[in-house]
Amino acid sequence: QRRPYRSHHSRHATGPYRAILGGSEHAGGGGGGGRRATAYWINTFRVVHDAEKLAAYAALAKPAMEAAGGRFLARGVAAAAFELGTTERTTLIEFPSVAAAVAAYDSPAYQEALRALDGGAERDIRIIEATD
Repeated sequence: QRRPYRSHHSRHATGPYRAILGGSEHAGGGGGGGRRATAYWINTFRVVHDAEKLAAYAALAKPAMEAAGGRFLARGVAAAAFELGTTERTTLIEFPSVAAAVAAYDSPAYQEALRALDGGAERDIRIIEATD
């Protein structure tokens, strides 16, 4: 279930958050000479209920993410985990922008992958913007 970022500060957003919340598409706001900030999709599996459904999801999700401009940077179980960290499978995907990552999630191809997963896992998905 997708829960978009909402803040009581949304109508006053500036800088990179303005792009996320419907303002300029450029980091730095203003719509002028800024550049789009790279975004990272972090998908952490909390529990895997059905390995076959996960495999079907992964087979569909990878090409869906790549078609949407995603580049897989890391996949697998954690090498180390601290505090409330989990050692389950984690995926890190780079996108050219937050908008591109959100569009990837909403794409018909990725929605097909989600249908294949069909409750086979519980996950935490976050999209964050690069600092530089």
